[in-house]
Amino acid sequence: MVSKLTKRTFHSKIYEGTHRDYWVYIPERYKGDTPANLMVFQDGYYYIDEAKPMRAPQVIDKLIASNKIPPTVCVFINPGIIKEPTKPEHHSDTLRSFEYDSVNDQYTRFLINELLPEALDGLNISQDPKERATVGFSSGGICAWSIAWFRPDLFGNVLSHCGSFVDIRGGGKFPYLIRNEYPKPIRMFFQSGSNDLNTKYGNWALANKQMESALNFKGYDYRFEFGSEGHNLVHGGDLLEASIMWLFGKNA
Repeated sequence: MVSKLTKRTFHSKIYEGTHRDYWVYIPERYKGDTPANLMVFQDGYYYIDEAKPMRAPQVIDKLIASNKIPPTVCVFINPGIIKEPTKPEHHSDTLRSFEYDSVNDQYTRFLINELLPEALDGLNISQDPKERATVGFSSGGICAWSIAWFRPDLFGNVLSHCGSFVDIRGGGKFPYLIRNEYPKPIRMFFQSGSNDLNTKYGNWALANKQMESALNFKGYDYRFEFGSEGHNLVHGGDLLEASIMWLFGKNA
């Protein structure tokens, strides 16, 4: 088979009244006889948009074709959209911040109990957390960490780009939580830059450095890349091959 990217729409019960687009990528070398690795991307369209720096399906195709990573199925998920808000925290267009920045397991439950069973139906996917990763940019980056934090038994790898580990909805407390809880079996590749955001919610570059310090203090396996870019996907795009190989490569 040739690799394919299929677009679908999902209506959630956990986030009642929302709908969202998502895409499932199945690589050419997926045969179904052995379990495939899994990557779940928040802000999914950012990672497949041909006009943006990531173009993740092409990168993953290349890595699989060159035998640098095993066959890897990907799910690219957009934030939920709600057209008729029913609660004060519901923006009229999207629940992105509510879903991604909240430090609780609601999005994790939505992902594991609702969307992934539909998205992965009929596919042979590894249940080994070491062969599964969550990915995201900005608020999606802290969401990627939260998913693994709440369910490290299912997701053992995180890839975060300019993650919002600041006080939008309490995410600034993650360094404290990491320092004061037993280490969890999570590996993290993340990046930020000297021109990342600095707003009333916090300083993104400093927040990511605080995450690095906390992970180092507790002995986590991580790789942090700090560059000069701003709050964008340019640096993360340059690092995408290396980051995926670090997560899933044969010598990772």
